[in-house]
Amino acid sequence: MAKKNINDIKKLAKDFWYGKPHTAEEGGRRLGELQMDKTGLYYHREWRGVKDTMYYFYMIWLYNYIHMVYDVVRYGGLVNFAKGVWRYRWVGQTYLPVLHWFDRGMAGLRGDALKASAWHYRGMVNSTIKQFQRMFVADKRLHGGKENDAYKHTIAHNETVWGGVFYPWRDAGFESVPLEMIPYFVTCHVNSHTVLNYIDAVQSIGLPGDPCPMCQAESGLFVLDDMPDYSPLVITSNEACDASVATSILQDWFLDKPLFAMPQPMQFDDPLVKKHCMKEIEECWKFVEEQTGVPFSWDSLKKYLERQNELQEFEWEKWDVAAHTNYYPINGVAQALYRIYQSQYGDNEIWHFCDKKVRKILERCVSKKINSFPQTRHRVIAWSCAPLYFSNWCTWAYNCWGLNVIINMDSLMFDMTIRTDSYENALEDMATYHMWAPMRRMAVGGMHHIFELWENMEKFNCDMVAMYDQLQCKGMQGVHGLFEDEFRKRNVNAFWIPHALPDSRTVSRMEIRRMINDYMTTVMHEEPLDPSLLDFDDSMTW
Repeated sequence: MAKKNINDIKKLAKDFWYGKPHTAEEGGRRLGELQMDKTGLYYHREWRGVKDTMYYFYMIWLYNYIHMVYDVVRYGGLVNFAKGVWRYRWVGQTYLPVLHWFDRGMAGLRGDALKASAWHYRGMVNSTIKQFQRMFVADKRLHGGKENDAYKHTIAHNETVWGGVFYPWRDAGFESVPLEMIPYFVTCHVNSHTVLNYIDAVQSIGLPGDPCPMCQAESGLFVLDDMPDYSPLVITSNEACDASVATSILQDWFLDKPLFAMPQPMQFDDPLVKKHCMKEIEECWKFVEEQTGVPFSWDSLKKYLERQNELQEFEWEKWDVAAHTNYYPINGVAQALYRIYQSQYGDNEIWHFCDKKVRKILERCVSKKINSFPQTRHRVIAWSCAPLYFSNWCTWAYNCWGLNVIINMDSLMFDMTIRTDSYENALEDMATYHMWAPMRRMAVGGMHHIFELWENMEKFNCDMVAMYDQLQCKGMQGVHGLFEDEFRKRNVNAFWIPHALPDSRTVSRMEIRRMINDYMTTVMHEEPLDPSLLDFDDSMTW
């Protein structure tokens, strides 16, 4: 009896110092028991052991709140921020509870995985604040209808138009801010309920419910008059489908200002198509010159392309570690969102800062052979377009089933550096980069590119595929059966994740989890690592 008591005391002391182990055995952590019913909120924070709990409090929670305030102040001030919160519903509904987004995305993480993933989140938060503060500083709606200097030096563009197109005007004091990135894309991840207002709004004026809900939501922003007026010009595109073209038309009606449409080709393997795209980029530059009165700068373009190349070089280093070792310390959601944000927005000082932090962690993991995800049962590659309202599914999947999402399709779309030795070479590579837009290259860019899955599955040493199934994407629906045939032919373990991109009402997070649970129990015949995560209701959570 005395021996049992001593062992119990030792275990309690060990659990206090290191945190409960992540195992299916009795006495391991039960993350599901921390969550309040329906809300997904924790009764109390997870105890990760002394070191990691303190790190989370000081270097993630406290650090980010302090720097969020600092970012708001330095990028536009508290007054402009307060005006934006009062005027635009997506600010208060989404960005004030942002640390809950951190909690969901990094649930259960410890050690180097916790640290490296947190720096990726820090980069995204900083960039987000920088963008919406620029919107508010320049917004005519918040400044009595006046066109101030910030307004005249801001370029608005579709979120799928790569920010690097506007590098030639960076050193002249211009900022490029995507129209939908902040009010739509980021909001879906942080608070999945915010975007539903916009989907309902556009359907209320007669739009059918079957087009892509991304395009519905982006249109709804304008229907509800919830978009800042922060630029004298707009650059838009046809990305990723005809529904996006319709969105651009609606935006043109509502914005009523000079607009340049820069199309992204569906089939981009033809050299003539590339030449056409090069010409379109040059036409866009001429449009910006005409509207701003500021000439194109090759020196500015070269400078920021080279900085962006530095980011890509480090991304390849990360991929090399992820592909060939078990020492990759970044979880699936942090890797995917950061990469999408970074590659699409373009060069930003915060990316370099965070990459330096992550490099130190990565090098330590490799040199000391630290496996940050020791409960990995399967190395997973995620393919196609992810559910924005449940981007943290991969965190749940690791904690519950040991499914470690190594890489995401969206991360691989911009797999290139851009030559800067001459104007022609830079323009040619920029055209390629532009054509490999989000969802274009490996989703609706032709059969060959869609099936790049197989070579990337081998490259990253993955034994399982998480296949996203965006129910309202007509392009990907057409190849559903072809993927099924290939999975059977290649004897690949693949589970489907049906979803409606930003609309959680079509397929809920709970339903997605149940489908994965069913696959893991009936097909893989495996038991969960954490049974408390199998079935819970988080329908009301952000």
